[in-house]
Amino acid sequence: MPLNDDLKPRAWTVSALCRAIADTLDAQFNPVTVRGEISGFSRAASGHCYFSLKDDTGQIRCAMFRRAASLMDFAPRDGELVEVRGRLGVYEARGDLQLIVESMERAGQGALFEQFLRLKAKLEVEGLFDPAHKRALPDQPRAIGVVTSLGAAAWHDVVTALQRRVPHIPVLMAPALVQGAGAAATLAQALQSIYALTAEDNPLCPPVDVILLVRGGGSMEDLWSFNDENLARLIAQSPVPLICGVGHETDFTIADFVADVRAPTPTAAAEMAATDRSVGLEALSVLEQRLGRGLLRQQDRQAQRLDAVAARLGVGLVRQQERQGQRLNAIATRLGRPQALLGQHRQWLDRLAHRLQAGVQSPLTDRAHQLERLNDRLRFNLGQQVPQRAQRLERAALRLSSVDPRQVLERGYAWLSDAHGQALTHAAQFEPGQSVKATLSDGEVPLKVFG
Repeated sequence: MPLNDDLKPRAWTVSALCRAIADTLDAQFNPVTVRGEISGFSRAASGHCYFSLKDDTGQIRCAMFRRAASLMDFAPRDGELVEVRGRLGVYEARGDLQLIVESMERAGQGALFEQFLRLKAKLEVEGLFDPAHKRALPDQPRAIGVVTSLGAAAWHDVVTALQRRVPHIPVLMAPALVQGAGAAATLAQALQSIYALTAEDNPLCPPVDVILLVRGGGSMEDLWSFNDENLARLIAQSPVPLICGVGHETDFTIADFVADVRAPTPTAAAEMAATDRSVGLEALSVLEQRLGRGLLRQQDRQAQRLDAVAARLGVGLVRQQERQGQRLNAIATRLGRPQALLGQHRQWLDRLAHRLQAGVQSPLTDRAHQLERLNDRLRFNLGQQVPQRAQRLERAALRLSSVDPRQVLERGYAWLSDAHGQALTHAAQFEPGQSVKATLSDGEVPLKVFG
């Protein structure tokens, strides 16, 4: 039986229903004060802030416009417990319930943040954050290890930065989950696999000299796997310097405090891992210029020394001429007794002749002996080489004759080919009436194929 029109429920338009719900909320609740933890806080370029307030079992979306945001006396962070005052409404474009926040104040630390502070205090007392344990980063590592998610933007940023700055250094990646349940365990497993690649005697790759632990930004919940105590202790045991680049510049995790170096972003971590190749090239260019200038200065000094030697040589020639003049004067004086002078010169000439004969005879004798030894070696080598070469030639001739096709034809075989000279080796290549040529050992015979 059809319903009476008066008993049918009213048909609402979507926008009218949203406005009616908004009016009801405004009448029943507004203004309202809500306490909860901040999650997913972001500030738009316009100055408006968007986030969620949550507790153990529920959450509500919030919007805080620029005027109200400018009145806050602190910077909200994910995980903080706050108390906000505002008005409940319905965002008609999406039909979402949202809280328009007009004021915000701290209401104590959130549960996650309190847990973070407790673990931070515990590890700090144990000395895991001690600056004395922090190691300096190598300028040019032999290989770089990276632990992050394979599909994350952080991996792309790191690879891009390293390819731009140090394309000659190999990069080894150990994939891991960086968010959600079980992420901390996979991060620890990936770190251990990278630690195994730091050994000097690894035959598969150069040893890893620095490790990057990276991931992009997110809420405190998204980054919570990097606040795991077991992961922190494993980072402290790293055999090589470790750089932690997790989140944005304002994000801090336990891993940041334990690592040897904290980077504000994954890209910054990649830039810290090794000195840019351009810096080394520029240093080489400077050294090249210094070397060139040094060579020019050395050339100038040597030229000056050469000039000084030439000047001293000129003075020496003058003195030599003076000494020769004195000797000539002495000879002229001695010419008054020519017989004695001639006797001295004969003795001097005899000594020179004797030295000349000895000097010539000795090298000639040595050369003659050396020539005899060479002749003996030549005759011996010829006696050895000729029979060996003859045997090799004979063996080569035998091998050549064994593969001579004419030898096969001599045994009664024939080589069949078609009119184009192509070899016929299968029965399927023959057709009735086909002209075939048979090559025998002593000539060729034309044949014809019959069906």
